[in-house]
Amino acid sequence: MAGKETKTISEEVISEHGLSRDEYQRICDLLNREPRYTELGMFSAMWSEHCSYKNSKSVLKLFPTTSRVVIQGPGENAGVVDIGDNLAIVTKIESHNHPSAVEPYEASATGGGGVMRDIFTMGAVPIALADSLRFGDLNDDRVKFLFKEVARGFTTYANIVGIPVVAGEVYFDRSYQGNPLVNAMCVGLMKHSELTKAKAGEAGNVVLILGGPTGKDGVAGASFASGGLDEDSERKKSAVAIGDPKMGKILRKASLELIHSGLVVGMQDMGAAGLTCSTSEMAAKSGKGIEIDVSLVPRKEEAMNPYEIMLSESQERMLAIVKKDDILKVREICNKYNVPVDEIGRVTDDGLVRVKDKGEVVAEVSASALTENAPVYIREEKEPQYLKEVSSLDIGQLSQPEDYNDVLLKLLGSPTIASKEWLCSQSRPEEAGFHSIFKGADAGVISIKGTKKAVVITSDCNGTYCYLNPYRGGMIAVCEAARNIVCSGGRPLALTDCLNFGNPYDPEIFWQFKKCVEGISCACKGLDIPVISGNVSFHNESPKGSVDPTPVIGMVGLLENVDRFVSSSFKKEGDIILLIGETFEELGGTEFLKIIHNMKKGRPPELNLDREKRNQGFIQELVKRCLINSAHDLSEGGLAAALAESCIVDKDKMIGAKITCEIKAVSNIAFLFGESQSRVVVSSNPRVLSEIETLAKEKEVPLYNIGCVGGDKLIVNDLFDVEIKKLTKTWRNVISGEGK
Repeated sequence: MAGKETKTISEEVISEHGLSRDEYQRICDLLNREPRYTELGMFSAMWSEHCSYKNSKSVLKLFPTTSRVVIQGPGENAGVVDIGDNLAIVTKIESHNHPSAVEPYEASATGGGGVMRDIFTMGAVPIALADSLRFGDLNDDRVKFLFKEVARGFTTYANIVGIPVVAGEVYFDRSYQGNPLVNAMCVGLMKHSELTKAKAGEAGNVVLILGGPTGKDGVAGASFASGGLDEDSERKKSAVAIGDPKMGKILRKASLELIHSGLVVGMQDMGAAGLTCSTSEMAAKSGKGIEIDVSLVPRKEEAMNPYEIMLSESQERMLAIVKKDDILKVREICNKYNVPVDEIGRVTDDGLVRVKDKGEVVAEVSASALTENAPVYIREEKEPQYLKEVSSLDIGQLSQPEDYNDVLLKLLGSPTIASKEWLCSQSRPEEAGFHSIFKGADAGVISIKGTKKAVVITSDCNGTYCYLNPYRGGMIAVCEAARNIVCSGGRPLALTDCLNFGNPYDPEIFWQFKKCVEGISCACKGLDIPVISGNVSFHNESPKGSVDPTPVIGMVGLLENVDRFVSSSFKKEGDIILLIGETFEELGGTEFLKIIHNMKKGRPPELNLDREKRNQGFIQELVKRCLINSAHDLSEGGLAAALAESCIVDKDKMIGAKITCEIKAVSNIAFLFGESQSRVVVSSNPRVLSEIETLAKEKEVPLYNIGCVGGDKLIVNDLFDVEIKKLTKTWRNVISGEGK
């Protein structure tokens, strides 16, 4: 039996729900009356930034969202792109930041589980997960705990549901000390005909809940995610939903069979705002209403009132709309997988979300009032004062290293650059028929059963670049993600973004946000890569301050022939090593500056989109002609780190390299540790060098023959001379649990 609600709506209660006085008045105007308590909670959740994007929607319109391959862009649970042969890739990335700060194990698990449900609710089979994580100083005990628990939660859930983690990134920076970022990305595969959307269909259709029971865990989760972290956040653990991966696995199988059997009119995951979001959005998209009775909702505990039931974010629950005549068939399939299914309501013609409790109306709100009528704000923006101080950097004042070997080892031993193999190694299961190939690649690769094709997956963002220049940082995030796809042999298709920022009411934060979006949009248009889904996460801050602006880019690409997959590891003794792209005297925002000089300043590297596009097209042509044996994008740590990683990334076949070239126009430290953009290191058989050089000239791409593969050391002119064993030991043993 549902509990009764007696709470009076006061100014304090309105404030607790994250609503302004003006927003409350707007609710009253829409209802033509004062809201009931349950209705207030529903508006609070649906009008939160997490659900309504009220502070970001006006800026997000800058994104290009269409292309010849886009089947479904933003607006559904996930985005969909065509890959030919009646097949499509489905993808989405989401944040789970605030919950992970207070319950890292449970929150990271539900983050992966939630985004996975966004994929299969579209009718796609999830085939891979990726993560993008940010933490503070790894020497801090709390940070170590958060990192280990987040990694454990994410991979444990993935292992139980049977989906491999094939790609990801982990950064460590003091700006994330009080507010870690945990972004989860999922990729699925489907036939075009299997696409399902979150819609209610016609009046008379039946509303079903599939999956686990509803509990008090996760109540007010959307509101929690739409505020900052403070000293009281530890007390808000009830806002963190608890996952059940075993239920998640059978729910996925049952949902997909229902969809593929043609029994589902519409389906939506009950994630943020739970029943409130799923009922109101599905009704609004169809121009219909939905009536439910919360007394019919299966619960973990009896003493739950309508407010708690409507706002619970308990995991592993789907809202499905089916035709009345198909209910028996639906029950048969659910029973086959031991997935609970309960009828809780029906679709109506009146456009209202009507909530009853044993027949008594406890909420009655227009579906459009909760969704389309949410407020949209254009916030004040102002260039941050700190930029004047951090932008200046006199490279000439930096001392030249006395021991280049020591510098290289320090960079390889920094947590941001050090190997993250341990994270992927914890994830082993794979869906039947899909094979992951991520050994030593710049991106994760999943082959597609019955074809020669493969899906290429990556996630990228350098928060330091975005801190120093948000516009350029946004551009670089897109270009690096695309470069990682290309270096693995693929063609970039589309991206999903997770935009992590501080308080949007702060004009300086909102300026960062808008500039990053403008930069992302510019790069997307320049490279012809649309944005098909995404997530905005504001209020990523703690009493220690805001996180660096971190617009994470998740990207998917297509490898037409899996046999042309390219890894970053050097392969053959005697292969030549080529550097593609120009190197400039740039050190601003580099890991070299942060690790060696303890400086986080300067201007990030320049980015020329025409140059980027030419270089990526050149690499794609090299792959197509089978002219290269390896390819590795140059990013954090510059050329030195890229060379070292290419020597040691394949544990089973580590091999040295000797570099006998220098670029005289730049200093040694810029040549080795600068992070100039649009550059890639490749290795190739020397017999095809003339063909590569001819092609580079045709494409107007800078190409440097800098050395050869071989030996058991990395030697760079008279600067480096380090044994491979020492490089791999340093690189592989930084993150706890790795190398053991």
